[in-house]
Amino acid sequence: MAQSATQAVKAIKRDIPFTWEGVDRRGNRVKGKSLAPDEATLRADLRRQGIAASRIRKQSSAFKTSGKITPEDIAIFSRQLATMMAAGIPLVQGLEIVGNGHEKPAMQKLILDIKANIEGGTSLHEALAKHPLYFDDLYVNLVEAGEQAGALETLLDKIATYKEKTEALKKKVKKALFYPAAIVVVAIVVTIVLLIYVIPQFEQLFKGFGADLPAFTQMVIDLSRFVQAKGLYLAVVTGAAAYAFFYFKKRSRKMREFLDRLSLKLPVLGPILNKAAVARYARTLSTMFAAGVPLVEALESVAGATGNIVYEDAVLKMRDEVATGQRLQRAMENTGLFPNMVIQMIAVGEESGSLDEMSGKVATFYEQDVDNAVDAMSSLLEPLIMAVLGILVGGLVVAMYLPIFKLGSAI
Repeated sequence: MAQSATQAVKAIKRDIPFTWEGVDRRGNRVKGKSLAPDEATLRADLRRQGIAASRIRKQSSAFKTSGKITPEDIAIFSRQLATMMAAGIPLVQGLEIVGNGHEKPAMQKLILDIKANIEGGTSLHEALAKHPLYFDDLYVNLVEAGEQAGALETLLDKIATYKEKTEALKKKVKKALFYPAAIVVVAIVVTIVLLIYVIPQFEQLFKGFGADLPAFTQMVIDLSRFVQAKGLYLAVVTGAAAYAFFYFKKRSRKMREFLDRLSLKLPVLGPILNKAAVARYARTLSTMFAAGVPLVEALESVAGATGNIVYEDAVLKMRDEVATGQRLQRAMENTGLFPNMVIQMIAVGEESGSLDEMSGKVATFYEQDVDNAVDAMSSLLEPLIMAVLGILVGGLVVAMYLPIFKLGSAI
């Protein structure tokens, strides 16, 4: 009990951040940021690295907590650690170098916590598993496979490549989803501004005409009055509806499944999301199989990496079929989700014993296909944005000028 309390105190102390300046063995001035229990321990650590510290300063607590860790940070960390180990640098020293050199305090703390766990006798995959928010089961399983095979640096390099490619693909998909949303938001904002601030000015002008307004003009004025009178209420209802949507989307699997299934059937966006799911499936399968993970076990991790519940359920069904002796090619055909080209390439990979290589080629092809599709859609949406805004603004302008045209023709 006393020992665990002492370890807890040390863990708390290890979170104290410092900045330091000093001179290395060659006489060059160096500086950096580190986490240590106290100043004396930090000085001792720096001396072991051949650095004579001339100035050490404790940072405020804001330094310790600021900065959110992103998937890109994890991808960069994987690449840096793979490079360190490929250069022959021991794991603990590599973690110390990467951690102390990181500019983001939260990431620095995470890496140095992992280093401290390994120094305490924990394996790398066990240390990573203590941080499931940043290292998922797929990541941990690949690291464990590398440790068991004695090829950790090779597996870290594969993980780094996998993370970089999957994050790049996610950015492309987000970009594809952002443009339609941007059109709707911009159109709504412009329309509301015109209805609240511009249309009332014309309404005051029309009161002096003493004649009936055209039906289109009257409709726009009535809409302007409604927005001015009920605008706050509408904003509250819209905000509450948006909050409820995202709340239940996060917590209800049935709702997520409905939305994922619907998104795959959308025009323009649907094919992009289908290709992205296939690319993630193939990339994850290639990485897992290349790491020596058995196919049935690999499919378990592949399912969660597809990013779509429809594909996730299909891959889990494929896993069950493969576990009973079914070929992967046949299991993929039974889902009805995968293009014939993908199935045939997987079949060739199974027959030739190069499933990882063929899966990698499928992933590369579909990643490029998604990239091209998003770029093409972006090029089409730019004029579409202008057209939608032109119709909205032009329609309101025409509605306001119709009475003036009518008055001019009467004169």
